[in-house]
Amino acid sequence: MPTGKTYEGPITITRSGIGFFPLSGGTSRDKSTDLIIPAEWTGHALSGDIVKIVPAGTYRDPAGRMPPRAAGKVAEIVSRARETFVGTLIEQEGAVLLSPDYKKMHLPIEVRPSQKLGTIGDAPIGYKVLVRMRGWDANAPYPWGVVEEVIGKAGVHETEMRALALGQGFSSDFPPGVLADVKYLEEHGRAILEKEAQNSKRRDFRDIPTCTIDPFDAKDFDDALSVRPLAGGNIEVGIHIADVSFFVTPESALDKEARERATSVYLVDRTIPMLPEVLSNDLCSLKPNEDRLAVSAVFTLDAEAHIVESWFGETVIHSNKRFTYEEAQEVLDRGDGTMHRELSLLLALSKKIRAKRQAKGAIEFDTAEVKVELDADGRPIAIRLKERKATNLLIEDFMLLANEAVAKHLAALTENGGPHFYSLYRIHDAPDADRIENLSHLLRIMGYQLKTAGGKVSGAELNRLLESVKGKPEEYLVKTATLRSMSKAVYATQNIGHFGLAFDFYTHFTSPIRRYPDLVIHRLLKAHAGLRLAGAGFGHAQAGGAPISEEEMRDFDALALHASEREVAAAEAERDSIKMKQVEFLAGRIGEEFDAVISGVTDRGLYVEEKETHADGMIRIQNVGDDYFEYDEKHYRLVGRRTKKAFQLGDPIRVKLIAARVPEKELDFVPV
Repeated sequence: MPTGKTYEGPITITRSGIGFFPLSGGTSRDKSTDLIIPAEWTGHALSGDIVKIVPAGTYRDPAGRMPPRAAGKVAEIVSRARETFVGTLIEQEGAVLLSPDYKKMHLPIEVRPSQKLGTIGDAPIGYKVLVRMRGWDANAPYPWGVVEEVIGKAGVHETEMRALALGQGFSSDFPPGVLADVKYLEEHGRAILEKEAQNSKRRDFRDIPTCTIDPFDAKDFDDALSVRPLAGGNIEVGIHIADVSFFVTPESALDKEARERATSVYLVDRTIPMLPEVLSNDLCSLKPNEDRLAVSAVFTLDAEAHIVESWFGETVIHSNKRFTYEEAQEVLDRGDGTMHRELSLLLALSKKIRAKRQAKGAIEFDTAEVKVELDADGRPIAIRLKERKATNLLIEDFMLLANEAVAKHLAALTENGGPHFYSLYRIHDAPDADRIENLSHLLRIMGYQLKTAGGKVSGAELNRLLESVKGKPEEYLVKTATLRSMSKAVYATQNIGHFGLAFDFYTHFTSPIRRYPDLVIHRLLKAHAGLRLAGAGFGHAQAGGAPISEEEMRDFDALALHASEREVAAAEAERDSIKMKQVEFLAGRIGEEFDAVISGVTDRGLYVEEKETHADGMIRIQNVGDDYFEYDEKHYRLVGRRTKKAFQLGDPIRVKLIAARVPEKELDFVPV
């Protein structure tokens, strides 16, 4: 390693305070190449911070638990990963500390009086609060900060749900500027909508059979389908998406807040919307039996679902029926009912669209989602897997068709001297070679073969694997391991295609009520068509069909990164809310036995997934059995030194629940 060289990137810090810095930029799976940063050399860095590191010789573990390895020292903290933390106030040796909920924060934060809230006494010990970190005094053991918001008493349902959202930077409250826009829309929005619905420049679909199909508990409907047979045997299908860009104009207060949020968040008991309800649940929502504004992708398809002709633009629609997935499925299964003819046409076309996608190598994960049912007080009373019906797949197929077609359309317009040189893509890179080889090794241990070539694998081969495990005890585990080996889909201005969907071009066009990138795509479509970007008559809107500026185009890279980061944060909040309710649901069943599968193996013990609720828990290594168990990393198993009894990844196991810690979202089991 060159001496005197400085490296820059994110640092990871363990609960023990030791840091690790990847020299490979985090792409390698071989963690032995990371620099180790002893606790005394971390320089007040926290996990995830961007730091500058200088090599610092060789580190030798005083306890002898790891071989000597290259060490580094933090020379500078370039930027903090987080400045705010949610947690519970505790008292320790006369000081008030925040015990952070964020598991990657290995230290408490000293809480000092806040000018905003007066004294710490405004937030009693045992309450959840949001603290902003202000500094870290030179010789102090902990950083310090001030309380910015008192959330509520820890352990209370409302407190915990708000804490999960605030911990990831999402709030249900909108700032004053947005509330002013909301008031304007509440007073004038319906009249504005009705006037625009008569605009002759909008293509009129109000007389064509149209419906929405959504979950039973959906409050906002941002996509609708119209369908009608054409002379000669072709079929016209319209994919109509709520025209949010008509109401949310660039640089308005609504727009700035939507961009900052970037996405809606769906916790087990609530939605934290990207847009205020006057838009998301009313003016933009494609409600049945009401005229609504849309941006549409309209396709003429032949009998085999090949695209004969495409059209993209502003429309006005009138949904004839709001279906739930179950209601639409019932009409199809029964063979008659409201819009049976239209639903049957759509279903037949969707199957052909899906077959073509699968033939190209699109990966069909089809993973079930956990659904938590709560009582009026927020207590979990049932946990089950959501059932995916043919109507779920039907909607998915047409949304994918629209997203791909819009991406191709915009890509063609931005080539070689088009009016703009940027678009926003949804990209998914091929999996990292090391990850695929690790997956292949894991699958061999479980008795499955995955054909790879130099760390590369085809979508068709992954589909063959997923098909081979259907209905087997290890199905969920194999799907999860395969998903984890994939790259993450992100937003980007440079297109590399979408590996998982086997698309050369892909973007997000179909959900502007809940995703900001979709709103941007609508604006791009309008800008290329020379249409207005202004609409609702407030805010600093661009007018007269002016194209999106070069400055805005340059800003797309930052937008893509921000939207990707907010998407991850929202997903973590959603997962944590489910995990918390899973633990709470099982907390009353301590001492009961359950069927589970071993979902992870480490030197600390076994991770298991309980089959009834799909809740994760741990069997600590000291509780595995009456033996000294050693970690066999190569074969993903623990092996008893005396008995040779082995616990291997993927094995079914009968377990007993011995502890449930709801605040930590953790379960402890022992083998039966």
